[in-house]
Amino acid sequence: MNNSFELLCLLKEAGYLKTTRDPFWWPKSGSFWVIVGALLTQQSKWEKVEQSIENLERAGMDSLEKIASCEREYLSQMIKPSGFYNTKAHNLQKLSRAIVEDFRSFEFFCERVNREWLLAQKGIGEESADSILCYACKREAMVVDAYSARLVNAFGYEFESYEALQTWFCEGIDVNWKKIASLYGRELSLNELYARFHGKIVEFCKENSRGKVVDIRCLG
Repeated sequence: MNNSFELLCLLKEAGYLKTTRDPFWWPKSGSFWVIVGALLTQQSKWEKVEQSIENLERAGMDSLEKIASCEREYLSQMIKPSGFYNTKAHNLQKLSRAIVEDFRSFEFFCERVNREWLLAQKGIGEESADSILCYACKREAMVVDAYSARLVNAFGYEFESYEALQTWFCEGIDVNWKKIASLYGRELSLNELYARFHGKIVEFCKENSRGKVVDIRCLG
């Protein structure tokens, strides 16, 4: 495996994505729920995040405006399954208020926000920022995470920073972009490809990991 395009081919040939919950992989892509999930999933399992989101939905907390204006203690209780709920409630509400104040609506936020603005917000790191850009705003942002690092490490690659790992993934796709349509049998936007590529990595690693070690033998 010499580059990220070859990794993409291996994952696709192995049948990933195996879930079809959303065309862009992240549940409810293109909605404000991606922002909620990106914050709540920090140091938490996605299954716990889904419980928190279900609590919010049942309580009618179905917009950034409602999250921004609700009682902090009430919000904390709604997202309790995700862990670190007081800190996450604080960060989620602060981010929601900043979006409402600076952009007025989720739709305008998606059109105008940039990575620098996101990274300046409390509780938003590089992975969370790129997740929001890719899955909520449908931007051309490749998300890399601990799963991505473990997978390429299993092939003998090590990177010293998030940026270096992300650059490696993007360069392999860029150089081989003309092959993507043939690989999928249709034209994809770069955003959709990045979204699905990250999803393939996560799904594969969840299924083929023991602790922090990824078993790549089934990829040939």
